[in-house]
Amino acid sequence: MSYVVDFVDVSTTGLESSPVADALAGLRANEARYFKNKYDHVFTVEPADEAAEVVEYVHRILAEERDLVISSPPLEATAFEVDGIRMAYVFYRSGLSINVMYTVADGGKRAVGFKLSDGMEVPEELADRFKFARQKSKLAGTIRGSFFVIKGEY
Repeated sequence: MSYVVDFVDVSTTGLESSPVADALAGLRANEARYFKNKYDHVFTVEPADEAAEVVEYVHRILAEERDLVISSPPLEATAFEVDGIRMAYVFYRSGLSINVMYTVADGGKRAVGFKLSDGMEVPEELADRFKFARQKSKLAGTIRGSFFVIKGEY
């Protein structure tokens, strides 16, 4: 069942099994607020098992581009298109959020972004491969993020 993410009254709905559920809910709400303010898009997520295609898409890009496999189970996912940019998000039990930004037009920006919820450790599979910058958020506390540019066609 899909869930519209509320960034005014932040809820852990769908994320309860995460040890950092409150911080992950804040991170998810932070993304929802961004897309509402920038694109007037309502950020809606589904349980990962109902959005298996999205999870597989993100995992395929991670595997093919960087030989990465995320060990934490996915909890929720979403995919949508705004202003010619395909977006896919997966939220993991560990507190990790991965997004794929893929501009449809040739030559556009295409990247994978990682965001770590406040209070979580850097996942082992990412620790030696990425440096994380810090960003403050009223909804999510301190978010640590990193990214890489996608080179292939997806």
